[in-house]
Amino acid sequence: MKCLVFFLIVVLLSTTVFADGTRGDVRERIEPKGFLYGLGLGINQEIYSGYDYRVIPLPIIGYRGDNFRVLGPFVSYDAFSFSEFELALQVAPRFQGFDESDSFIFENMQERKFSMDAGLGLSYEKKDWKVGLSSMFDVLGRSNGYEAKANISRVFRKGPLFFEPSLSVSYLDSDHVDYYYGVKANETNEFTSKYLGKSALNTTFSLSLATPIFLGGFTRIVVDYTWYDSAITNSPLVEDESNMSVRFLFSKFF
Repeated sequence: MKCLVFFLIVVLLSTTVFADGTRGDVRERIEPKGFLYGLGLGINQEIYSGYDYRVIPLPIIGYRGDNFRVLGPFVSYDAFSFSEFELALQVAPRFQGFDESDSFIFENMQERKFSMDAGLGLSYEKKDWKVGLSSMFDVLGRSNGYEAKANISRVFRKGPLFFEPSLSVSYLDSDHVDYYYGVKANETNEFTSKYLGKSALNTTFSLSLATPIFLGGFTRIVVDYTWYDSAITNSPLVEDESNMSVRFLFSKFF
């Protein structure tokens, strides 16, 4: 049902996205170019039992150019472009994982570690719309899994405020799901049972609010709400079917 809703929304919005026009002026304004610095903070509500939330500090030293972008550990390079299409090489951290100290539910379990993903992203931008496809692989060999994602968004401007709602669907393969949500036979405890993770399809709605009016820099707040596939929520480690995360970013140009 979630996939059908997403497909219908994409079809509806695409009639506007692929209308005549060029890259929108509003998107250009919220993505200026140059060297930048700042800080960020992420707060993720966790779906694991007994693990309330994860706090992620995000120091920012970066650069945004025509083809190359670095924002802390996030890196993107536009390797090929044609008209409004861009094919990019991407590297991004994966802030997942746990150890025994995080919750009672992880007792007797091996640590699941933070990792880094790398892969390709294909995007199309026109009239402040953006449609993206990406495929990212675990390059540190933690889960040996991958994620494929489809996303559609649009930027709106109201005075000095920029709003960007977006909708995405992400496919996680069985290796990824089993690593972060599976339970091996020798890892069970009184609260869990053996569980083999299978591939999953999650849906996320995001809303970004950005403005340049504070302290001579650029402030962005992003709220994500994700609905998880039953392949994840059926895990004995999981107690919630959805979660919310918030990211705060403040950056200035040198």
